[in-house]
Amino acid sequence: MNRLSVCLITSNEEENLPRVLSSIKGVADEIVVVDCGSKDRTAEIAREYGARAITRAWTDFAEQKNFAATAASNNWILSLDADEELSPELHSALLAWKDKEPEFAVYELARRTWYLGAWVKHTGWYPDYQRRLFRRDAAHFSGIIHEALRFEGKPGRLHGDLLHYTLRSVQEHEQKVERYTTLAAQQMFAAGKRSWRAAMWFAAPWSWFNNYVLSLGFLDGYRGWVISRMAARSTWLKFKKLEELVETEGRANGMKTP
Repeated sequence: MNRLSVCLITSNEEENLPRVLSSIKGVADEIVVVDCGSKDRTAEIAREYGARAITRAWTDFAEQKNFAATAASNNWILSLDADEELSPELHSALLAWKDKEPEFAVYELARRTWYLGAWVKHTGWYPDYQRRLFRRDAAHFSGIIHEALRFEGKPGRLHGDLLHYTLRSVQEHEQKVERYTTLAAQQMFAAGKRSWRAAMWFAAPWSWFNNYVLSLGFLDGYRGWVISRMAARSTWLKFKKLEELVETEGRANGMKTP
């Protein structure tokens, strides 16, 4: 049998944590929760569900997740977010997987998101494959934002959905876009990117068209429209914020903005 450690990173997740921890009952041989110093009952709830709760100061998503995997006792890791849960089909698929010899070092799971009162079925949000089940000696997370699992070879897939409960309102979505675009601009700037005009004016409309038309966002109705508009705004904003960083650098160096 493949022994499995389920790893989560948390920050003030007392509302979400019981749902995800209940969903992994019978699947997890060990639960590791790495918390960055929550002010609510997150750590207490984690221990109530039999998890090993570890406090670690926040660095970034990838480093927190890699630390959690390193702290686990088993070599096979299922990395989950606190606002997710296993569907019954995915729970069964994981139980079946545990009894077999693994064919892959990494497995990806289809993620389905609950947004503004309904499941999103298109708009580039489904199936949103997430590589979360992995052998820790063969993969690791990297990236400051939108961290991704890095590994060699092809991933396998398991049947069933990883259910995602996020963004409870349009306002919360807008706030997330603001935070993530700031980080994205800083990351691009640190990587040496200094051009933005073409991407800001052409990539944003393409993002909307790709999500709403090519990815059938119109079939998700109002939700598809909002998601597509937010995706386009996110693309525009991150390059706008990159422009501001480049202009600030130019003023500091007495140079004209390219």
